[in-house]
Amino acid sequence: MAKTEIRRSLGDAPARKLANTTKTAPQFDLITPRWLVQLLSWKPVESGTFRVNKVRKNAEIAVECGAGDEQALPGTFVDYEENPREYTLNSISTTVDIHTRVSDLYSQPHDQIREQLRLAVEKVKERQEGELINNSDYGLLNQVTKAFRISTRKGAPTPDDLDELLAKIWKEPAFFLAHPRAIAAFGRECTRRGVPPPTTSIFGSPFLTWRGVPLVPTDKLAVVGDKTSILLLRTGEKRQGVIGLFQPGLPGEQTPGLSVRFMGIDRQSIASYLISLYCSAAVLTEDALGALENVEVGRYHEYK
Repeated sequence: MAKTEIRRSLGDAPARKLANTTKTAPQFDLITPRWLVQLLSWKPVESGTFRVNKVRKNAEIAVECGAGDEQALPGTFVDYEENPREYTLNSISTTVDIHTRVSDLYSQPHDQIREQLRLAVEKVKERQEGELINNSDYGLLNQVTKAFRISTRKGAPTPDDLDELLAKIWKEPAFFLAHPRAIAAFGRECTRRGVPPPTTSIFGSPFLTWRGVPLVPTDKLAVVGDKTSILLLRTGEKRQGVIGLFQPGLPGEQTPGLSVRFMGIDRQSIASYLISLYCSAAVLTEDALGALENVEVGRYHEYK
């Protein structure tokens, strides 16, 4: 026969019925730092379209080295491409629906509408970075021209490979962009050669560097079959580099290019909110963007 427990004080279970539980806001493990978005220079595009005018290739621009005499100076002009590329802003949108009963009754200590919108906005921004890299039209991977694509010599990303990429994008390179596994693979190759890469701090976070250029991680550069690519960018309009494009002055603007607008409440008491983000990326000159391809990330070494 089971013994009856004699209690002399209030137990935990009934006591919790009178206690408030300390709660966090909803945690979302798909959120990343999105360094690319932070490191790009962003240009407002009020018309929704951005044209990149360029000098015509092989244009002859005659100049004269003065010899101190009175000979006639050459006449010249700079010719432009007849059909420059135009970038149209891409939209990334979603709607958030929430029942008014839920938002009325269950918004303490965390406001349900605010948290629903915050998490949806985070997902939209994650998609933005993915599109900046992978979009078939303006994604960086698809804007690298053939002349600025190279392949690894032996598969794993070595210091020699990154030096070759730097030799391609040598005019004021800003940063490498790579999957974290590719950065780890490069670190292993450096360790094997006894040249561990130094680190630098950006926005308070440490980054590996090579030749003074930081290796910036992103999980939006896909790893397929243990292979990926590493990008190298020059950034900024003044440097004729890679720039981000956004639509300014949107109704309900929360951050540049992103707006949240209330769409109303239907007859089922569902309140709807529209989240819209407009963006694109432009490569102003071909030598602003290069890619190291066929980067193997699964090679390890035994040390004795």
